[in-house]
Amino acid sequence: MSGTITLVFGLLAAIVALATVATRFRIPYAVLLVLGGLLMGFIPGLPTIELNPDLILFLFLPPLVYSSAWLTSWREFRASLRPILTLSIGLVLATTVIVALVAHFAIGLSWPVAFVLGAIVSPTDAVAASATAQSVGIERRIVTVIEGESMLNDATGLVAYRFAVAAVVSGSFSLAQASLQFVLVSIGGLLIGLVIAWLLAWIHRHLDNASIEIVITILTPFAAYLLAEALDLSGVLAVVSAGLYLSHQSAQFFSSNTRLQAYAVWEILVFLFNGFLFLLIGLQLHSVLNTVSTHVPLTLLWYAMLASLAVILARIAWVIAATYLTRWFSKLLHFHEIFPLIRNVLIVAWTGMRGGVSLAAAIALPLTIAGGAAFPDRDLVIFLTFSVILVTLVLQGLSLSPLIRLLHLKEDDSRAREHTEAHLEAARAALIRLDELSTEDWVPQDYLSRMRGMYENKIKTLSTLVDGGDGATEILDGARLGDKRRLRQEVLQAERSTIIQLRDRGRIDDEVLREVERELDLEEQRLQAD
Repeated sequence: MSGTITLVFGLLAAIVALATVATRFRIPYAVLLVLGGLLMGFIPGLPTIELNPDLILFLFLPPLVYSSAWLTSWREFRASLRPILTLSIGLVLATTVIVALVAHFAIGLSWPVAFVLGAIVSPTDAVAASATAQSVGIERRIVTVIEGESMLNDATGLVAYRFAVAAVVSGSFSLAQASLQFVLVSIGGLLIGLVIAWLLAWIHRHLDNASIEIVITILTPFAAYLLAEALDLSGVLAVVSAGLYLSHQSAQFFSSNTRLQAYAVWEILVFLFNGFLFLLIGLQLHSVLNTVSTHVPLTLLWYAMLASLAVILARIAWVIAATYLTRWFSKLLHFHEIFPLIRNVLIVAWTGMRGGVSLAAAIALPLTIAGGAAFPDRDLVIFLTFSVILVTLVLQGLSLSPLIRLLHLKEDDSRAREHTEAHLEAARAALIRLDELSTEDWVPQDYLSRMRGMYENKIKTLSTLVDGGDGATEILDGARLGDKRRLRQEVLQAERSTIIQLRDRGRIDDEVLREVERELDLEEQRLQAD
């Protein structure tokens, strides 16, 4: 027991140290954690850590996917749905086929095993994509496409994986059955997630206890994933739909206190889960190399390079071809559509990191097939999967920042504009609410006049596109303090309702809503503390 505690403490210390170095040198911490795990795996005396695939698929995947879905803008997600679906379905299937062709003709795997390898490495990793894309600071539309693809493509990849493994084990395969199951698994998973989210939204509306509600948010992704998987549906899609729905509704049922505490708790949880996952991936190298010790090292290196190149080049070719074919069809059919710049297309084409899901699927391969024979080339498939993960994470992760600088990409200023607009509309709503309350007997007129002047100045400042500050920060001194607090609460509620309406009408993004909402929450907490 003491050895386990010491090991966990050591891993935590390594996560903190490596993440600190990554922040200092502006390197995606996912990359540095994997490399750190690689080196740690060869430390003499360090116990071998066997990675249980169920541990990744249940303990790590649901909360991390749920966090990504929660922070995803529904407006941007809906606007980018076509490229997201093109990548999460079309690219996954294309990658499966291309990798299978390379694995069969160049590496020598049988067709069924080659398709197993293709299905395993076809989906990008939601955790790796989110951690890397957000750390390098690129346009939010690109981040939405990359994260949306990686959240949805697990369903396609895992269904292809199940049928490929079944073909190896049983020796039979039905394309029609696989297509039907993919549709049922996907739609069923989405519906399960929405049902659970609707029930939990109702529960949240009838609760006002920060601790209980935060625990419910932690249990939500596990509940959605477990229920969907128990019904043989897509647990990942159940978590995605639950996260998107609850995030969109959370402004209606979370109090300011709950929201502030929940974001703080989840920020720490996501950091720890990400850290453990990437560090554990790196630690697997030592045991993976032991399983293929009978192969010639140079041959293994050649196979790893072929598999990695197949995955990377398949993505580049698909993204570029799909973009320009869509443009050609739109012109042919006289559709008016805004197409991405070539530099944005190149970033999406290059951002195809693989991660824990692929490794978990490889390790979960059965040991035997029908008749009791060993699963053919199982160890080689695991090694090639690990190689693809390592190459895509390190090569693409480290080269993403230089590529962004080379292409002169930077974050757009639309979020800043929407942030200013949200504050401007909220300030106007506050003035309207002050006018409505001016005839109430309980309202202190002198304080109301001060607040009206403050909001008029704020509107004037915001109208000239200059930062309008963080709202009212007047000291609530003097008599009738309770009435002044009540007046500020009424005005804050008017501001909060206005920014929700702006989000619902599509004038501001969910991310902007959360930023302004946080500022109002902090102001409300300061008000309650006075």
